[in-house]
Amino acid sequence: MPDPSEYLSAKQKDGSTLRADELFRETWLWLKERGCEKLVSPRVLESYAQAFARYIQCEQAVSQYGLLGKHPTTGGVVTSPFVTMSQSFQKQANLLWYEIFDIVKQNCTTDFEGSPNDDAMERLLRSRKGN
Repeated sequence: MPDPSEYLSAKQKDGSTLRADELFRETWLWLKERGCEKLVSPRVLESYAQAFARYIQCEQAVSQYGLLGKHPTTGGVVTSPFVTMSQSFQKQANLLWYEIFDIVKQNCTTDFEGSPNDDAMERLLRSRKGN
């Protein structure tokens, strides 16, 4: 397995780590199980892992701060910027995932089901419950 770049586990402003390196490893192992790990560029995997980790980060911010915010000059109610950022990162992650999945679909000779995204979303849901 190629080592994920350091920026995928960079320390964040709040002191936590991004943890995109975990998504990179999970996705690489998923590809390896299907014999497609050499067909997907590590840079594409890194981009996917970072975008998905940022999506999770934005969703956690939405949960923490809410869907609405206060306009800085007028004081009126505005949509939280985390919502827009979340949508952007989700779109980017989905496009990269479709690219990765298409490579697997075209080159994998064994039946498969599920995806590493299922596990990531399960972890996200469990972290909200405190499990």
